[in-house]
Amino acid sequence: MSESESTPSDGQPSRAVARRVFATEFNDITYTFKESDEERAPVYGLLPTGERANRVFIAGTLTETQDVGSDSEYWQGRVVDPSGTFFVYAGQYQPEAATMLREAQPPIYVSIVGKPRTYETDDGEMNVSIRPESISIIDDDTRDRWVVETALKTIERASEAATQPSEYATMADEQYETDPALYREEALAVLEELDGADEPAENEMPVS
Repeated sequence: MSESESTPSDGQPSRAVARRVFATEFNDITYTFKESDEERAPVYGLLPTGERANRVFIAGTLTETQDVGSDSEYWQGRVVDPSGTFFVYAGQYQPEAATMLREAQPPIYVSIVGKPRTYETDDGEMNVSIRPESISIIDDDTRDRWVVETALKTIERASEAATQPSEYATMADEQYETDPALYREEALAVLEELDGADEPAENEMPVS
């Protein structure tokens, strides 16, 4: 999946690309913005590594689902990746995703494409969640590939923010106090952990 936005030959902008992002960085999103005054202009979440995200692509273990609605069904899902936890919410306007969360039997691996949504809590803190467009059950190999590709994209964004800062990297530097290098280090640690998990244990090594 490409990490850049494209424009078809008819000149109309394509659907915003879904950015690969780990939970730690996603949960640090506190700043959102529009690039147009139009009412239906897309809302972007600003990733601390210096990229805008109207949509995100995540994967991990769906560990828990719960109907947290009062008047109607409103499903919450907890999805855990190697860095932390995403919270996903789906209701009547996301019927397929809501059905998936209602019928799911955790723990299972899932991949999700959705939109970041920020909201302020009663005590003034900014939280962020995902409004899913689609939820798919995946196998462990697909989950591992997502981890690797997301780590590489995170490292790429963080490195570019340090060496060739873009408009959005400059914006992130102004809005956030966290050094993008921290997300790069975390991504490298995730790759090392995954690589270690793939190595056979000493007692499983073949005898020559």
